[in-house]
Amino acid sequence: MNLHQFRFLQEAVRRNFNLSETARALFTSQPGVSKAIIELEDELGVEIFSRHGKRIRKLTAPGEEVLRSVEVILREVNNLKRIGQNYAAQDSGQLTIAATHTQARYRLPQVIAEFRRRFPRVQVHLIQGNPDQVAHAVLEERADLGLATESLADHPELITLPCYEWQHLVVTPLNHPLNDVAELSLAELARHPLVTYDPAFTGRRRIDQAFAQQGLQPQIVMEAIDSDVLKTYVELELGVGLIAEMAISPERDTLLRSRPVGHLFGQNLTRVAFKRGVYQRGFVYVLTELLSQRLSRKLVEQVLRGQSDENFSI
Repeated sequence: MNLHQFRFLQEAVRRNFNLSETARALFTSQPGVSKAIIELEDELGVEIFSRHGKRIRKLTAPGEEVLRSVEVILREVNNLKRIGQNYAAQDSGQLTIAATHTQARYRLPQVIAEFRRRFPRVQVHLIQGNPDQVAHAVLEERADLGLATESLADHPELITLPCYEWQHLVVTPLNHPLNDVAELSLAELARHPLVTYDPAFTGRRRIDQAFAQQGLQPQIVMEAIDSDVLKTYVELELGVGLIAEMAISPERDTLLRSRPVGHLFGQNLTRVAFKRGVYQRGFVYVLTELLSQRLSRKLVEQVLRGQSDENFSI
């Protein structure tokens, strides 16, 4: 057995059993991947994959157990590399962050700027995607940590820590009639066309739940993942915006009015996620402290080592 076989097996599962895509991802040939997997099966004496002709279809029962062991081995191999990097080159290397667009555009810039000031020799990579893509980037160890509001806590293989709370704002053009309404209500908002986030992003679930609980059907005329796109369409008077508070700046958004509506849609919680069992380099803890003062290195280390409860509140 060797690490190449383990990596081929792991990547084949990630690529939905497509060995051609597996070979491309690992910069090798498809016959080479097939041969390595067959040799691993012969050595173990079990079939890892069930096949139809020459195509693999799914993991067998023993194959699922083999995969779990392989993932542990590869994770620990990567941990050894990180330990070496951490002590041999403490202030250099690469940090990869997976984040949704709103987090990447509005929360991370100042954090990364300060991080780069402290660690000028660390190269920062940013992966953007929807919350599920963020989670999988961390699970597949393509990212050191993930940052998103929705669904990170739905993955038991991740350790997710509360980072900060935020609320939605109602955003309108300067001359919109809602600006004269003293107390906003869900019923009032439901009478207006709305522009807000795609259902997978930025607290949209809370918006839908709030209207549904009062039996209201909102007039959502446009959905997007980009807050700047939403603000543009509000300025063009396409609809009233329901937009994350971190995306609105009074100094920058001078053609818009905004009002907090946390009392209607509740507070949203952005979480930072790590893969269980993965060794983190020292500068990763510095980044978490920059994201939230509550996420001290001591606390995060204790949680990652299983010495503290990850379900604390902020």
